[in-house]
Amino acid sequence: MALINQRQYEFADLTLFLAGRMVTGFRGVKYGKKQDKEPLYGAGNRPMSIQRGNISYEGEITLTQSELETLKILGEGSVLGLNLNAVVSYGNPANGDMLITDKLFGIQFTEEVKEIKQGDKFMEVTLPFICLDIQFMTA
Repeated sequence: MALINQRQYEFADLTLFLAGRMVTGFRGVKYGKKQDKEPLYGAGNRPMSIQRGNISYEGEITLTQSELETLKILGEGSVLGLNLNAVVSYGNPANGDMLITDKLFGIQFTEEVKEIKQGDKFMEVTLPFICLDIQFMTA
């Protein structure tokens, strides 16, 4: 059943828990899954079918520099050795919103890069990651 004129979630409706801790300095999150696919060719020049391969999970979390430093303490100086779980929740049931909760398992960050430019008022850090599974859920 499709809902018409339903409320769209905004960034203020998002809550991110990383390593069992609510992250207040997160500025963005992106995650998803993909599957390797390729056409299978036989006689002629048109594909006969599409073959499916491995499924992978990846994303990125954008944080303030102070949140990065907190994660680095947990990782004993670097986030690259961490293995974390995350929960991303959208909506607030107290406001009548349907709660959507996605769970990300076995997150490992693949890069740790800092960048700041003249005129910036704070440092924003994007940490790309891969993970073992993503469960998209609805309450």
